[in-house]
Amino acid sequence: MTEVWPATLPRPERDTWQAQPQEARRKRQPDNGPPAYRRRFSSVARMVSLSVLLTRDEKAVFDHFYHSVCAEGAAQFYLPDPTTDGWELLSSDGETLLTRWDNPVRLSARWLCLWGDTPPAETLLGIEFRKSFSVVVMP
Repeated sequence: MTEVWPATLPRPERDTWQAQPQEARRKRQPDNGPPAYRRRFSSVARMVSLSVLLTRDEKAVFDHFYHSVCAEGAAQFYLPDPTTDGWELLSSDGETLLTRWDNPVRLSARWLCLWGDTPPAETLLGIEFRKSFSVVVMP
C-alpha cells in the first residue's frame, strides 16, 4: 500500500518552490562539430524542491511520517499537487465556477513521489520549524 501525505500538514511554501525535469537525453560528442543528443528513456520524472513551515505539533507529524511511515524516506507516498490541489476551478473568463449551492468547485490532483537524495533539512524560525526537502515526482 502506498502511503499518503498527512492532511494536517500545511501547504508547501511558494518562496522555496523549485521544479526541474529529470535529464532524459543522452549526449554524444562527435570528433568534430556540435554535440548530438538522443532520448535516453521515454518517461521523465520531475525533481521538486520545497519546504513547509511547521508548528511543534506539525513537526512531530512530519517526523513520524518520514521516519516511521516512509521508513526513513524509502517508501513511496502520495502528495497533494501543490500547484493544483485545492485551487478554485475558473471559467474561460476567469470567474470562479460554483456548485448549485454556491460553493466554489475545487481542483484535486496528487503526485506519486519518492523522497529525494538527501533527508529533509530543518531550520528554526522563532517558534516554528522549516523543513526543506526534495521529492521525485513519478511520471
